[in-house]
Amino acid sequence: IKYINHFQGNYASIHSSGFRDFLLKPELLRAIIDCGFEHPSEVQHECIPQAILGMDIVCQAKSGMGKTAVFVLATLQQLEPVDGEVSVLVMCHTRELAFQISKEYERFSKYLSAIKVAVFFGGMPIKKDEELLRTNCPHIVVGTPGRTLALARSGKLKLDKIKYFVLDECDKMIGDAGMLPGIRFSS
Repeated sequence: IKYINHFQGNYASIHSSGFRDFLLKPELLRAIIDCGFEHPSEVQHECIPQAILGMDIVCQAKSGMGKTAVFVLATLQQLEPVDGEVSVLVMCHTRELAFQISKEYERFSKYLSAIKVAVFFGGMPIKKDEELLRTNCPHIVVGTPGRTLALARSGKLKLDKIKYFVLDECDKMIGDAGMLPGIRFSS
C-alpha cells in the first residue's frame, strides 16, 4: 500500500466548489450534470482528488453521503480501457449492492462508450458469466467474493491486469469470515 488517507466523520455539509474543480473527463462531467449533481459532498470533496492521484483511500461516512460516487468517479477518471482486460475489480458483500454499484458505473459512464461493466454474483448460472468474460470481457467487474473467487479459480476471470481494487463496505466483508478467502485470492 502506497499511502492511505482515512476520512471519517459527518459529511453532511456541501462545499461551494464544483465537480469541475476535479478536472474530470468531459464525459464524466456531462453524466454528473445529467444526474442533477452540482456540488460534491464533503466526503467526495476530500476523497476524489486523493483517489485520482492514485492514493489508496479508506473512506467512512454515513449512508447517502456519496461514498460510492467517490470510487466510481475516481476509477472511471483513471481508466484507460484495453480490450479483453479487466482493469477495475469492485467487491461487495451482497448481490443487491453489487447490482446497485454496477448501475452507478453505468450511469456515470454513459458517455464513455468504450467502457464495459459487468456484475457477477451467486444465484445465477456461472456459465453466463464465463461466456461474458470470454466473448465481451468487461473493463470493470463488480461482484461478490464467492462468485469472483469461482470465476478467478476457473481461469475465466483474469486478475493479473487489475489496476484498481475496491472493497465496498470492507468492515462487513472482512468481518464475515466466509468472505475472506475470496478477498484474499482477489487481492
